[in-house]
Amino acid sequence: MEKILEVKDLNISFHTFSGEVKAIRGVSFDLYNGETLAIVGESGSGKSVTTKSIMRLLPEHNSEIKGGQILFGGKDLTKLKDKDMQKIRGKDISMIFQDPMTSLNPTMKIGNQIMEPLIKHQNMSRHAAKERAIELLKLVGIPKAELRVDQYPHQFSGGMRQRVVIAIALACNPKVLIADEPTTALDVTIQAQILELMKDLQKKIDTSIIFITHDLGVVANVADRVAVMYGGKIVEIGTADEIFYNPKHPYTWGLISSMPDMDTQDDELFSIPGTPPDLLDPPKGDAFAPRNPFVMKIDLEQEPPFFKVSDTHYAATWLLHPDAPKVEPPAAVLRRQNQFSGNADLVKVGNAGQASFPENKEGK
Repeated sequence: MEKILEVKDLNISFHTFSGEVKAIRGVSFDLYNGETLAIVGESGSGKSVTTKSIMRLLPEHNSEIKGGQILFGGKDLTKLKDKDMQKIRGKDISMIFQDPMTSLNPTMKIGNQIMEPLIKHQNMSRHAAKERAIELLKLVGIPKAELRVDQYPHQFSGGMRQRVVIAIALACNPKVLIADEPTTALDVTIQAQILELMKDLQKKIDTSIIFITHDLGVVANVADRVAVMYGGKIVEIGTADEIFYNPKHPYTWGLISSMPDMDTQDDELFSIPGTPPDLLDPPKGDAFAPRNPFVMKIDLEQEPPFFKVSDTHYAATWLLHPDAPKVEPPAAVLRRQNQFSGNADLVKVGNAGQASFPENKEGK
């Protein structure tokens, strides 16, 4: 498949009164044409900062891209002047934010807000833009679109407002659509409708989606590939099946185990102990080491490289080193692995390069 976006070794810091917060530390991933890439992790792991940097929406007064590239259409977005970025933002790359009421102008009619990018980026007349706005409202499932186009945001329910935000984001048929937890503020029934809508729209307009969420249940329904973030880094990446049914990083095990399923016992639901690392002073070795029940001496001394599990699956954990002790994942993870135990591609494990492993491999 064709790569439509490449993020290479991205490093982003925020300058605060307390010091430099190293929010993003060497993040790399590719986005392919027509796919949905989900980025998951706890709050503070760096998901939103990463994607806002693609849109160049980080606050200028205290954020700094310290290094790396964001390649789109042959251009490095980190180097573009703001006026050049404005030509891309909303036209080629659009974003759906978490709370639709912070995205919509309460003093403007819905139709005018959808028409704005059409007039700016596609030079449409107001009449043509309004006709297109009505078409978009119908496309995202809003009834009586001819009437609704002249109404204000407060006249819409939460789910309908999110549909309007999606219509605005899709107005110019963007090549990349970034969805920043677009269903978090909605109830479960409406969440399902919005997710189904996005899957349907992706097929119709042939766009690539980056979907940010902390809800693994959401990911299972929408993603082709999944990147797991922790402490400003990607710690595991693979297809949705590989991450859900054959995860390799202890942090991913924790996320999977904290998700109830039909076989979960009352006393079995897991929560990851501790808190994410302080990125004012990032840890020396593996950032997850203080919360890792399988921590080894090397985790506290050296940052793990990515180890190859399959051609599409990589995880940054010393547990995949050939000299590491064999550990058994939690029960919830084993149940999922057993569901896919017949799939050789998922259970095959490879190794990446040589690592200097301490003699006391099992030292806590």
